[in-house]
Amino acid sequence: MAAMPNETRRGHKGSDSGDRLSGPSIFAGTVLMLSGPLSILLGASGIAGDNLFAASQYAYRFDLTAWGWIHIVVGLALVVAGMGVVTNKSWGRGAGIAAAGISLITQFMFVPYYPLWAIPVMALDLLIIFALTRFHGEASSGW
Repeated sequence: MAAMPNETRRGHKGSDSGDRLSGPSIFAGTVLMLSGPLSILLGASGIAGDNLFAASQYAYRFDLTAWGWIHIVVGLALVVAGMGVVTNKSWGRGAGIAAAGISLITQFMFVPYYPLWAIPVMALDLLIIFALTRFHGEASSGW
């Protein structure tokens, strides 16, 4: 029998080395899956017409129901992207970057309504984008 190429190479790590995620990727996926449900809850609060949010003369002033639906859709996208990142799907990294970027923009526009929520979520979105763009899934890269 002929030897398989993976068995004959010296120092080959095997086929499972590409299946392992780096620490920053696990962090980004976990935070995506945490930020998503929180965004969904924020959206549900906006749809319910809660008196939690208030903004005077603001250029991006939408009805609270509109903001609620925006946050629900963004939250669902964050959860799906987080699951893609954690399960190491080929589309997960790109979807995570896109979802966190959209979340960053919507949170920036939402600052006058609820700054104590929007600013920390913006910081998390930036950390997610940094982790997904800077570090790749190589387990041996030190991260």
